[in-house]
Amino acid sequence: MILLQDRVKADGMWKRLIYFLIAIAGVLVFSAVGLDRWISWKTAPYIFEDLQLLPHRQVGVVLGTAKYYRAGVINEYYLYRIQGALNVYNSGKATYLLLSGDNALQSYNEPVTMRRDLIAHGMPAGDIVLDYAGFRTLDSIIRTRKVFDTNDFTIITQRFHCERALFIAMHMGIQAQCYAVPSPKNMFTVRFREIGARLATLSDLYLMKREPRFLGPQVQIPTRYEIPQGTQGYPAVSPDQLLEIQQKMDGDRLDLLQDMR
Repeated sequence: MILLQDRVKADGMWKRLIYFLIAIAGVLVFSAVGLDRWISWKTAPYIFEDLQLLPHRQVGVVLGTAKYYRAGVINEYYLYRIQGALNVYNSGKATYLLLSGDNALQSYNEPVTMRRDLIAHGMPAGDIVLDYAGFRTLDSIIRTRKVFDTNDFTIITQRFHCERALFIAMHMGIQAQCYAVPSPKNMFTVRFREIGARLATLSDLYLMKREPRFLGPQVQIPTRYEIPQGTQGYPAVSPDQLLEIQQKMDGDRLDLLQDMR
């Protein structure tokens, strides 16, 4: 009888513990979603999806991303940002474009890759400025203010990214706006990760008080850029990996043809 009572008490304690943990998890999830929605609401007045309504700013800041996925497939987020940047520039909504991206590795150079693609589409090289130290959104936004001496600029990226970038700018007293380019379909995973990125941003701004990894001397816009000969652009997939992918695709086609016979 005593053993049975002890077991009942133990079961009751476990149930209360499980309910408590579920309640805590629910509060955390509710708080995360609430903060996510708060950031969206707070930045909404400064986001433009209609290019005709976008006020002119001297500088448009294009936030970098990988041109290719690791499987060698083109990244639609990248394509939309490049096209959006061209639209902003060609419509006279920005006089210069600042390309801010990651250049942490010798074989990974987002700003140079964006520059080459923009020039290939007819944009003058003299109106393009490069920020090689845009390792994170926070770095890109604060460096635009402190390194490139620009306090009033247009950010060019997808809407969910606009919201986080603008929140950083507003926290730092930067008068930015954002042109929201289209997002690819089926972006549920990316949007889910964005909630985590926003929580990390809140931690960076309010708890850690983080600054960009690198600052350095001021660079005035416009400025002349000399890109060294042979500077590598973006092979997120190395040439050897691309060759392997191509050989595999050729082999798959050959197998398919043989099966059809």
